[in-house]
Amino acid sequence: MATAPRPRTTTRDPDALARRLSRWLGTRLPGARAVDVTVPASNGMSSETLLFTVDHPAPPARHCVARLAADPAAYTVFPVYDMPRQYRTLRLVAETTDVPVPRALWLEEDPEPLGAPFLVMERVAGRVPPDVMPYTYEGNWLHAASDAERAHLQDATIRVLAHLHDQVPVARAGFLALPGDGSPLRRHVAAQRAYYAWVVRGLPRSPLIESAFTRLGELWPADEGEPVLNWGDARIGNVVYDGFDPAAVLDWEMACLGPRELDLGWTVYLHRFFQDLATGSGQRGLPAFLRREHVEDRYAELTGHRPRDMDFHTLYAALRHAVVMLRVAHRQVHFGEAALPEDPDTLILHHASLAAMVRGASW
Repeated sequence: MATAPRPRTTTRDPDALARRLSRWLGTRLPGARAVDVTVPASNGMSSETLLFTVDHPAPPARHCVARLAADPAAYTVFPVYDMPRQYRTLRLVAETTDVPVPRALWLEEDPEPLGAPFLVMERVAGRVPPDVMPYTYEGNWLHAASDAERAHLQDATIRVLAHLHDQVPVARAGFLALPGDGSPLRRHVAAQRAYYAWVVRGLPRSPLIESAFTRLGELWPADEGEPVLNWGDARIGNVVYDGFDPAAVLDWEMACLGPRELDLGWTVYLHRFFQDLATGSGQRGLPAFLRREHVEDRYAELTGHRPRDMDFHTLYAALRHAVVMLRVAHRQVHFGEAALPEDPDTLILHHASLAAMVRGASW
């Protein structure tokens, strides 16, 4: 991920998409055209993004973003893309919290206009910590920042999680409850098991991922905690920052109801993943940034809730990330960008650290 070319994410023709988007916009805002339509180089792995400007005398927003459900011909990362669910989540967070999210403008559930359901949001100006090359490597704005600036960004980001978890009325977020029986955490893990089964259908299974699921059972929390609205993909690479303050929290496709620690474990682990990439390449990375103990302490100060069972939740984050990475690697094989190895676990970039976590030798 740090050194290889970015995997293919779509088979769609961007010029055709631009024409179709402009036609659709005219049906929602008579006389409007979509101009300067571009597909960003950082187009997501799990859905498709179009940036465009609205040419109209009085648009609801001048600069916009369209998020399309994934191209089904591009070996999708997830089996289902529920755009109405994402749209409702954005609206709910905007209405009930002070967490900054892009203004949701339109939802199109009919796949006919662009070939897939999509939503349109106002584009928020700012900068995002990069994934490729990761922000833990030299040569980007966050790595070049001072320790005080990164500490400010870290604190502001933890505040986002604290406010999200504390401010959204759970009674209004019932549409985010996962199907099945048992507690929200039991349902979440069951959904991940089903996702893993989908990823390896017809392909070699991963002994490492399956051992991680077994280890989760051994570490299962005695008290799972009350459910809150979880962002789902809670990491700084999904935040637009104005200076070092969050201006827009993005990517709500993994939002759900569950323990607070689902988000906290994902935030802590995903930074650890990028930090390990940097140190594995001989760089120092950002070792003092987003450390687990600092995140836990600050979250407890802000909410009064001391994060618990974080060995479970960081392992679970690493396991979930491994399943996603396995699917992404299979897509590279599908498009001829990589070969299928004898050991399927080597397709997981962080297989060594995940194995250490399963053994209890990490964190």
